[in-house]
Amino acid sequence: QVQLAESGGGLVQAGGSLRLSCAASGRTFRMAWFRQASGKEREFVATIRWNDGTTYYVDSVKGRFTISRDNAKNTVYLQMNSLKPEDTAVYYCAAAEKWSLMVGSANRYDYWGQGTQVTVSS
Repeated sequence: QVQLAESGGGLVQAGGSLRLSCAASGRTFRMAWFRQASGKEREFVATIRWNDGTTYYVDSVKGRFTISRDNAKNTVYLQMNSLKPEDTAVYYCAAAEKWSLMVGSANRYDYWGQGTQVTVSS
């Protein structure tokens, strides 16, 4: 069982930046960030593989968000720049034990954090 703990959420003005962190209690195959806005379904944001750092992003955040990892600390980060009001959501960290082609599907992930609120004001 792997436990995930997110931190770094908060309130920021449009155009600002935030960095989210996710500390994992153990090593898995892949880590990801999802988000869920009020009244909407959970949405894939970005993912990274522990072994080689391969990343994938949803189109809406490409060029603005960067996912990275620190293998020594078992921690994954999401650097969010040029934030927009539509980025407002609860952001969840997730971990997958095994390889899957469907990296954007929430049901491919085995462990989830509690979530951290990100609010972007206009």
